[in-house]
Amino acid sequence: MYPTIDMKATGIRIRQLMDERRLTVKDTRRYLNLASVQSIYHWLNGQSMPSIDNLYALSALFGLPMDSIIIGSKKHPVQLLTEPFYIRMYTYYKKAVKLNAA
Repeated sequence: MYPTIDMKATGIRIRQLMDERRLTVKDTRRYLNLASVQSIYHWLNGQSMPSIDNLYALSALFGLPMDSIIIGSKKHPVQLLTEPFYIRMYTYYKKAVKLNAA
């Protein structure tokens, strides 16, 4: 399955980052030069996502790369090793390495 973005978790992450930096929704609206705060509330509630431009601006505002703001379904490499497909592939890999070493 390909990775997807969890909009609800991303909204929670944006709220967390704003709180850590003591930024209000109005401060963020001003920084992004948005007409109203409504779109920011939609992001925070998981109803929509920031545009790429706004996400890029948020990364500058928070001092973080964009991919540390977005929460997705992509698994950590260590988690992948527990899935049956990857366990089989690793077993085949070990056997192939043994054969080549002999």
